[in-house]
Amino acid sequence: MTMPLGTTLRIALSALERNRVRSLLTMLGVVIGVASVIAMVSLGQGAQAMVQAEIASMGSNILYVWPGSAKSMGMRSGAGSITTLVPEDVKAIQEECPAVRHVSPTVNTGVALVFGNQNWNTRAEGSNELFPAIRNWPVVAGAFFSETEVRTGARVAVLGKTVADNLFMGGDPIGQTIRVRNLPFQVVGVLKPKGQNQWGRDQDDTIVLPWTTLQRKMLAISNLHGAMVSAVSPAATFIAEQQIIELLRQRHHITPDREDDFFVRNLTDIAEAAQATQRTMATLLGSIAAVSLLVGGIGIMNIMLVSVSERTREIGLRMAVGARTGQVKLQFLLEAVVLSVTGGLLGILCGAGVSLSLAGIFDWPMQLSPGAVLSSVLFAGAVGVIFGFYPAHKAATLDPIEALRYE
Repeated sequence: MTMPLGTTLRIALSALERNRVRSLLTMLGVVIGVASVIAMVSLGQGAQAMVQAEIASMGSNILYVWPGSAKSMGMRSGAGSITTLVPEDVKAIQEECPAVRHVSPTVNTGVALVFGNQNWNTRAEGSNELFPAIRNWPVVAGAFFSETEVRTGARVAVLGKTVADNLFMGGDPIGQTIRVRNLPFQVVGVLKPKGQNQWGRDQDDTIVLPWTTLQRKMLAISNLHGAMVSAVSPAATFIAEQQIIELLRQRHHITPDREDDFFVRNLTDIAEAAQATQRTMATLLGSIAAVSLLVGGIGIMNIMLVSVSERTREIGLRMAVGARTGQVKLQFLLEAVVLSVTGGLLGILCGAGVSLSLAGIFDWPMQLSPGAVLSSVLFAGAVGVIFGFYPAHKAATLDPIEALRYE
């Protein structure tokens, strides 16, 4: 006579209910394993998301071009020590590099700002009207300066949120006149807050001016400190990098036996390296945590073997009254699966709780992955089947006569 699956499951649950403490202790290994996997994967994916957000905050498909890195008398010069990058180079990059979408000259310097009786020291960034598009940094009040204002070297300024807060103390800065190194500038916009970058620098502590104004009227130089470049797509950043290198080598008349008198920094390359590192760490931590599941599975097998020994007479009695080998095997297999799956579900709850707690304590992002949750449940079920099979098989192959004689 074939016993319904529901009846077999009730018998399995009843057997586990009779030994609650032992069942809970058996599940503990699976709970710890699954919780570890969930916590490690969630925190690892949160770290990857944080890296991606930080790179995205620096700009859209962005590359930086700086003068320097050329050897002179056997010595390597640093960034900015060579003044060979000029506005004409930036114009050529825009016109002759198909993989480049936008480009802007850059000039930078430290400045002292004054408004009324308030003053603030910050860094001035000289750029053109494409700054918001290249840096993916829109204004939240007012507007960014125009191409005409860049061309004419107008005294207009766009403030970062930190600068605006410290100079105007909550007031509206749009249309106000501030002094930058004792020169009057009209505030035309305020940038959207960005917060700190991965190096801990406050990105909002800045003031953006037309590069022509900063270059000619404040620094009195003809060269540039660098250029910001936005490629047409993330994949095109490497093509754009090669096009820029070839173009500048040609324009600067650099022969094949000489090194570049400039260098190009590709942020996509940095982002991919950082993400690869985070993925490797997440995989490593997840693998280590998965060992706990293996240990938990071995614990289930040990307890089930003990259970088979303790219930030998019960098994013999069931087989004597007509229970088939497959039914006995299924009962013990269900007990193992129930232990592992229940432990897996409890582990998911514990893992999510640990992840949220650590994220709150250390101010670390957390992303609970549906894939990791599903994989943990399936893996926990597989642990129950794999490590419960041998005890179930041993129970099903007992000789009923010998089992009934067992003391």
